[in-house]
Amino acid sequence: MTLAYVGIGANLGPREETLHRAVEVLGRADGVEVVGVSDLRETDPVGVIDQPPFLNGAVAIETTLPARALLDLLLEIERSLGRVRGERWGPRIVDLDLLVYGNEVVDEPGLRVPHPRLHERRFALEPLADLRPELEIPGRGTVSALLAALD
Repeated sequence: MTLAYVGIGANLGPREETLHRAVEVLGRADGVEVVGVSDLRETDPVGVIDQPPFLNGAVAIETTLPARALLDLLLEIERSLGRVRGERWGPRIVDLDLLVYGNEVVDEPGLRVPHPRLHERRFALEPLADLRPELEIPGRGTVSALLAALD
């Protein structure tokens, strides 16, 4: 089993309901067990700022799926909940990001783990700190140290 962390977010529609549904669907998937869910927090958008605020959180899972298969599962859950990919960093009904996959570093087309901008995004680090502030982000340091560096 690999301990992985997934960032969850939404800024369209019934945000909280959609995120709870995403966690529910993720937890029912073969090879995945949800072991923790952070608090949800409202955050300002990043990148494209002319859009509604987000609800963001994080989910800790134990999984037997390889990183690529887990990413494929996350993308399928997004699609099943109505996500249509459009403008980069634009509004979305749901967003599921593979943030950390064990202590692995993966750099393949379409898959980079840890998430390449995780260390500079408070909206992703704070939910991880709810779950495990001492979590080591491979090549970057602990979640608590990364958050402190943003202050």
